[in-house]
Amino acid sequence: MLDLYQYPLLSLGLGCLALVLAPIEIGWQLGTRAKSSGGSNVFALEQALLGLLALIIGFSFLMALTRFEARREAVVNEANAIGTTALRARLLAEPHRTESLKLLQEYAHIRVENVRRGVSLADLPDVIARSNEIQEALWLRAKASAASDAALIPAGLFIQSLNEMIDSQGKRLAHLRNRIPNVVFVMLVVMTVISIGIAGYAGGLDLQRTRAPIYLTGLLLCGVIYVVLDLDRPNAGFITVSQQPMFDVISSMAAFSD
Repeated sequence: MLDLYQYPLLSLGLGCLALVLAPIEIGWQLGTRAKSSGGSNVFALEQALLGLLALIIGFSFLMALTRFEARREAVVNEANAIGTTALRARLLAEPHRTESLKLLQEYAHIRVENVRRGVSLADLPDVIARSNEIQEALWLRAKASAASDAALIPAGLFIQSLNEMIDSQGKRLAHLRNRIPNVVFVMLVVMTVISIGIAGYAGGLDLQRTRAPIYLTGLLLCGVIYVVLDLDRPNAGFITVSQQPMFDVISSMAAFSD
C-alpha cells in the first residue's frame, strides 16, 4: 500500500493540483464535442457528485482537526508532567536532586531539538530510545531516594509525577502515530478528480458557462485537501503544533536556583 507520509507535503500538494486541474480541461473538451447529445443527466450527476464530495471533505477535515487538537493537548500535558516532576525533584536529597534535574533538562531538550527540521517525535527512534534511557535512570534515582527516605514523602511525590511523565510520553506518541489512513486520502483525491471532471464535462455542454468558475472550484478543492494533509503532519507545513509549552518548561528549569 502506498504510504503518502514518505513524500514531502509540497510534492503531494503539487501532485494533487495536477490531478484535479487536468480533468477539468479534459472534461471540458469532451463536453464541447458532445453538445448535440444533450446533458440533463450529466447536470444531475454533477450536483450529486459535488454533494457527496462535500460530505467526504467535511469528514476528512474533521478527522484531521480532531487529531491535531489531540496532539496539541498531548504536548501541553507532557510539558506539565515534566515541569511537575522537575519541581518535585527539588525536594529530593543530594545527590539525587542534582542528577534528576540534569536528566530532566536533557529529557525536555531532546523533545524540541528537531522541531525546526519538521520531523515528528514519533519518527525519531533514537530520540525515543534516549528518552526511555532517561526514564530508566530517573526511576533508579527515585528508587534510591525512596530507600534512603524514611518518611517517603518527597520520594513518593517524585515517583508519582515521574509515572505521569512516563505515561504522557506514551500518550503523545500514540497521538502522533494516529494518522488519517492513506485510503481516506486516496478516496478523497479520486472523488475530487471524478467530480471535477464531470463538472468540466457539464460545463462544456452548457454554452453559457465558462472555464473560470470550474477552475476556481478545483483550486479551492486542492486548497482544502492540502489543509487536511497539513493538519495531519503536526511538524511540517504551515500548520504546526506549538512546542511553546515545552520551551516554557525548559526556561523554568534553567531558572531553578537550587
